[in-house]
Amino acid sequence: MTISIGNDHAGTDYKQAIVKVLEAKGFTVNNYGTDSFDSVDYPDFAHKVAKDIDTKKVDFGILICGSANGVAMTANKYTNVRAGLCWTKEIVGLIRQHNNANILCIPARYTAIHQALEMVETFFNTEFEGGRHQNRIDKISCS
Repeated sequence: MTISIGNDHAGTDYKQAIVKVLEAKGFTVNNYGTDSFDSVDYPDFAHKVAKDIDTKKVDFGILICGSANGVAMTANKYTNVRAGLCWTKEIVGLIRQHNNANILCIPARYTAIHQALEMVETFFNTEFEGGRHQNRIDKISCS
């Protein structure tokens, strides 16, 4: 499985921990995020991750910033992206089951790293339920 990940300065530690776990599972990870704590602009990496999803270059994406709102807003501009902002593993389960989310957005300033790792685990272990949920997903895109 191939994953693209991006983060701003608020998510550097989170990204490093997540990449370590994903690579240990044998995933290929495209790292578009900063490795620094110096301020950067979240759209710069959110666009890269979203483009990979939109063009089907990767299977899933993960975006991390302070609130995760900015990265979610940016990513959801792309037709084939369904980015979900999550702060608990229960919400992660729902964005996968009901929304077939393909990008997990994590708010670094409102979660701990261990919670983020639990959310990543849930994201990759939860299947889309389909059925009535597919009908709703088909109505999301404006294009």
